[in-house]
Amino acid sequence: MATLIRTLADHSDDVTCCAFSSSRLATCSLDKTIRVYSLSDFSELPYSPLAGHAYAVHCCCFSPSGLLLASCSTDGTAALWDSRDGRRLAVLPQPGASPVRVCRFSPEPARLLAGAADGSLVLWNVQALRLCRSGKVKDGSLMACAFSPNGNFFVTGSSSGDLTIWDEQMRCLYNEKAHDLGVTCCDISSHPVSDSENGLKYFQMASCGQDNQIKLWLILFADFLGVQLKYKCTLNGHSAPVLACAFSCDGQMIVSGFKITKTLLQSTGKTLHTLSQHTRYVTTCAFAPHSPLLATGSMDKTVHIWQLDLKQPCAGDTVKNESKVAVEDWSEDDVSAWLCAQDLSDFVELFKINNIDGKELLNLTKESLANELKIESLGLRSKVLQKIEELRMTMISVSVPDEFLCPITRELMNDPVIATDGYSYEREAMENWISNRRSSPMTNLPLHSLMLTPNRTLKMAISRWLETQKK
Repeated sequence: MATLIRTLADHSDDVTCCAFSSSRLATCSLDKTIRVYSLSDFSELPYSPLAGHAYAVHCCCFSPSGLLLASCSTDGTAALWDSRDGRRLAVLPQPGASPVRVCRFSPEPARLLAGAADGSLVLWNVQALRLCRSGKVKDGSLMACAFSPNGNFFVTGSSSGDLTIWDEQMRCLYNEKAHDLGVTCCDISSHPVSDSENGLKYFQMASCGQDNQIKLWLILFADFLGVQLKYKCTLNGHSAPVLACAFSCDGQMIVSGFKITKTLLQSTGKTLHTLSQHTRYVTTCAFAPHSPLLATGSMDKTVHIWQLDLKQPCAGDTVKNESKVAVEDWSEDDVSAWLCAQDLSDFVELFKINNIDGKELLNLTKESLANELKIESLGLRSKVLQKIEELRMTMISVSVPDEFLCPITRELMNDPVIATDGYSYEREAMENWISNRRSSPMTNLPLHSLMLTPNRTLKMAISRWLETQKK
């Protein structure tokens, strides 16, 4: 799914941010510099590194055209650079000279938003080099920001845990307590999703925080209706504070880096791949806009460049993609790649010796694993069979009715139960959820009771649907 193709080790301190344009990659660091690379061969450009900030650089980003590069620093300024030759075009001081933690360009027109440690945020006109608007969050430091696709609204995240939606006049339109221990990053997908209830077009937003969680939201930007923010789900798999998150350009994948040496590549419900090559905390991650590339940066002072194989089938991917090869048509090499993705790489040689292709893989049973492949460990046989069963399920999940999927795991429910919020969940997933919190996964409101009632009607409906899929 993701292959490490290059490691950049030019920074002398923690990498804090990385950003792509269509032809370049920019990285910045606590070492006070910004470095710029060509995407053609990942060579550092002649004018790099960019040195001008007096203290650590926390964030960098390209303008929509890719001609401008912005950076911000503990020195209380944001800087604008010409990405073609590295000239510093302007220094934009933050009111109060507070350390600037995050900066983002709006999609259109060219404006730059800068957020600081004192909670102040400034919207700059980068053509006239003048301050357009300024504001301040009610509490905490500004840690994250993201623009709506049309640029008329933006979202900020603070160290107090709030997500706040603003309009271009810097008016606060909505505020939500999203993460108990502080928001670290947020991103908005540029691809709308339909809401079947009212036919409106929502956009997905991801937010992550110090509470070890990454949450998905549905956000509506509409002048005539105002803004709406609806909690969608929490993605699993994070066991430490999540420091960064980003959507792929098509909105189908999310990458997240967290406070252990791992990065997760996920769909909206499943972990597709775990990247574990960094040796310290992962602080930043970004997808390239027009090529299958992913960059991750870390406190280990390196940036890893990953090549994404978007055509390779992924276990756990519950949405069928016509560009993927059908499992029955997998070659032995495809099976080997799948084994590696499932942390079953020890079986690659065994499966190759026995010429296990996609069709053979789907026909494996506990008897054939024991008698023909001679896998003696019951635990290992069970693990392989579980992964094969998950793979079989992905083959019939293309038209799974949404009401059959657990809102927490986004998997087909086997033992659905009704919680006191009125929603149905997979029993095990909901029991795990309420063991750590007493809020609804769907509404984020407190649950009046932790009682779970079996939803036998839904279970029967799922069983009938599964029978129709086998015919």
